[in-house]
Amino acid sequence: MIGNSKAIIQWLFDQQDADKLYEIKEKKSKRSLTANAYYWSLLNQLASVMRMDNQECHFLMLKRYGQYEVVSIRSDVNINGYFKYYDEIGKGKVNDNEFTHYKIYKGSSQMDSKEFSILLDGVRSECEEVGIPTLTPSEVAQLKFVGGD
Repeated sequence: MIGNSKAIIQWLFDQQDADKLYEIKEKKSKRSLTANAYYWSLLNQLASVMRMDNQECHFLMLKRYGQYEVVSIRSDVNINGYFKYYDEIGKGKVNDNEFTHYKIYKGSSQMDSKEFSILLDGVRSECEEVGIPTLTPSEVAQLKFVGGD
């Protein structure tokens, strides 16, 4: 169920099964599919100009404009299946155990609308620098209203 606090509380009071458990979480705004399509369109053009494949260019944009966390994992653990976008940034030792430190980048599909907006603005800027035509910031802002997203 999605609703404001009063509607949700009323719905919970109306439930008859006292043994059921419910989880409530805040609904966060997602980026629009139209903005996502625009991002990938620009990224494909930028990758072509930079002579990179799309995934390599996408990772570069995530590094420049995306969000990341730093994690430390024992060096004998292979993290390839756990994280898609990461960079090794150092090593350290704790109690005779060696740890490798990584920047773990959030993928664009995991971003909220604000994070994705920063990524899209960065790609727009990079495209403008190499002469790829882009929408104006106000036109980009309108993308969130297209497609019912």
